[in-house]
Amino acid sequence: MAIMRMLMVFAAAAMLLDLVAAVDHTVGDPNGSWDQSTDLQTWATSQTFTVGDNLVFQYSPSHDVLEVSESDYNSCAAGNPISSSSSSPTRVALATAGSRYFICGISNHCNQGMKVQIDTVAASSPAPPQGTTPSIPSTPTDGPTGSSPPPPTTGETVDPPSSAITLKTAAGSMLGFTFLVMMLLSL
Repeated sequence: MAIMRMLMVFAAAAMLLDLVAAVDHTVGDPNGSWDQSTDLQTWATSQTFTVGDNLVFQYSPSHDVLEVSESDYNSCAAGNPISSSSSSPTRVALATAGSRYFICGISNHCNQGMKVQIDTVAASSPAPPQGTTPSIPSTPTDGPTGSSPPPPTTGETVDPPSSAITLKTAAGSMLGFTFLVMMLLSL
């Protein structure tokens, strides 16, 4: 019975690590925000975005956040967004590895630098045994340009307070916390 309790404590602790591992990245912080005066791309390249993290866009009512394809990002085309939000703060879950593209679709803001490419990496995995070379998975392309396809569409509007990964993390963390408290009280 004691072994079972210890296993449950370890399982609960592992669930709690999900909450600790995820990071909220406020776009442009600490010296800027989602605006025209912040060098957003320099900010993005100074960060490490990992699957499970979240982007938090904070902005005034004169802005919005559009997730767009790479080609729309490059041309600042706002007519066919993958998702959009005009309610600050906008929270975007980084659920998969790869590049994602965000612009402000208001007026000429994107052409004035209000755009950012976010490159998300997979969560850390154990290092390969010495003497081996890790394999690099091939990346599918959407044509002769070799660009990655846009992330799957999950709807037209990013719902800031209820992204699926945030709910999953919160539920797992609450469950883990409950198990941990139950096990500690029963010892």
